[in-house]
Amino acid sequence: MYAIYIAVDYVLKIFEIALIARVLLSWLPISKNNKLVDLLYMITEPILAPIRGMLRRSSFLNNSMLSMIDFSPIVAFLLCDVVRNLIIMVFRLLW
Repeated sequence: MYAIYIAVDYVLKIFEIALIARVLLSWLPISKNNKLVDLLYMITEPILAPIRGMLRRSSFLNNSMLSMIDFSPIVAFLLCDVVRNLIIMVFRLLW
């Protein structure tokens, strides 16, 4: 059971590192045809796209100045912590 937690934690950490790299690279003038950028988009976009869609439909960001900022990486970081904490809680209940 502990090995499952470690595996999920490693996957979440790799995702978080990819997310940080994607955010940092988005600030730099790098072509989107770059292999590293492609890899980061392949890793992060399946999670960020649904979050971005939900944020666009929300009334909080709709028709405001905040709609120009992409908050999906922040929500993804929060979701990673929620998943990590849920797994810890499940393991504590089982042991």
